[in-house]
Amino acid sequence: MIRRQASIRVRDLNVHYNSLHALKNLSVDIPANQVTAIIGPSGCGKTTFLKSINRLIDLTDEVRVSGEITVDGTRVLDPGVDVTQIRKRIGLLAQRPFPLPMSIYENVAFGPRIHGLTNGRSLDEIVEHYLQMAGLWEEVKDRLDAPAAKLSIGQQQRLCLARGLAVEPEVLLCDEPTSSLDPLSAQHLEARLKDIKQDHTIVLVTHILRQAERLADYVIFLYMGDLVEHGPAWDVLRHPQQPRTQAYLAGEFS
Repeated sequence: MIRRQASIRVRDLNVHYNSLHALKNLSVDIPANQVTAIIGPSGCGKTTFLKSINRLIDLTDEVRVSGEITVDGTRVLDPGVDVTQIRKRIGLLAQRPFPLPMSIYENVAFGPRIHGLTNGRSLDEIVEHYLQMAGLWEEVKDRLDAPAAKLSIGQQQRLCLARGLAVEPEVLLCDEPTSSLDPLSAQHLEARLKDIKQDHTIVLVTHILRQAERLADYVIFLYMGDLVEHGPAWDVLRHPQQPRTQAYLAGEFS
């Protein structure tokens, strides 16, 4: 696989929901081929930021977005941009898995088939490859025709990961992807994210500080819509410079 180098450049990003100023003049560079964790208390703008990157924020009523987000040279917020292509290049793994109402096989084959991404490979090869990447192949290889809904929640989340990777995104956004999983399933998914970051830029919203410690190369701390602190994970998590970061990491608020 060709190693991708999709960095994300954000400048003066503002998001309003009616009168609520959810993100305030946010500017940051997210490094390519690393896991960047977005941390902060509930309601601070983490998911809003995530959904702005691939324009899912557009689906929210009464929202206003301004500023600039550039992904590998593409200005994501430009009015003329092809949003379908943006969401193909920038995938999303949600809090809860939402497998398509079809077989395990068809969940993974669906994207490559409609986007014409076979590149001379058979769909069988593609399905096996991405199920392997998601760490699910050995568990499902003898029941690929079974309904995806029959899988456990943890398996469904890894299936959604395989489905997302199958359309060959450059960036993978993860919105608290282990929040509905048991500890073992969460461990499996974390291992997969570590494996795939060499070929993908991963942006992870997490409310679990230990997960940020385990996975993140870079950390962004948001508080009440403000970007308070960002930098290499070790520096932010172990030696925070800002008082609000220090207080959050000390458990003074959540």
